Amino acid sequence: MALLYAREGADGAVVHLPEEQVDAERVRAEVEEQGRRCLLLPGDLTDPEFCRAAVERTAAELGGLNILVSNAAYLNSKLELEQLTAEDFDLTFKTNVYAYFHLLMAALPHLGPGDAVIATATEEALKGSTTMIDYAASKAALITLTKSVATHLAKRGVRANVVAPGPTWTPLNEADPHMPPDGLAHIGSEAPLERAAQPEEIAPTYVYLASDADSSYTVGEVIVVTGGIVDTR
Repeated sequence: MALLYAREGADGAVVHLPEEQVDAERVRAEVEEQGRRCLLLPGDLTDPEFCRAAVERTAAELGGLNILVSNAAYLNSKLELEQLTAEDFDLTFKTNVYAYFHLLMAALPHLGPGDAVIATATEEALKGSTTMIDYAASKAALITLTKSVATHLAKRGVRANVVAPGPTWTPLNEADPHMPPDGLAHIGSEAPLERAAQPEEIAPTYVYLASDADSSYTVGEVIVVTGGIVDTR
């Protein structure tokens, strides 16, 4: 996503956990190869003060803020309902929903006509999940929050939308402590394409939603990119 934005001429800031520094440095190198700037912001998005500081530093060092993408997520699948704990439920919502809220509120003074807010949900948010219980619930909350604020933002000329990917190969899959090894091998097999997506197949949707020239009439929408999975009951 950061790379495609850079190819379109955007400088960017990437928030990451301190232990993800090596990956973050790789992203920065790829962005700088495109002749753009990439500000790295190590920290924890479950901390409201860090969310505010990340937005302010981005605006100050890059000369403004035009696109806010909320993409960070926490996932800890549960094979049995009894495994769901209040502590884990709390962490899931603080990472997946509260961080988005704090980033959005901090970004409001910097956003203006033509700018965009983009949240990342999941197909599971549209139909529920027997294993990703709190994750699916948090992403459903994220969708409803976006739809609720979209009208307010539209009055400012700011478009708010959601991307809901299907199964996609990201580190989130391997980081899930309850993901069975054989489950990793079959991610995406239920899709008509019979495979999971690669991140570069999802990222262009974020470029579309960030471009006022392309998506000026797209407001409060959920764009589902699932490889053909259509069961969103």
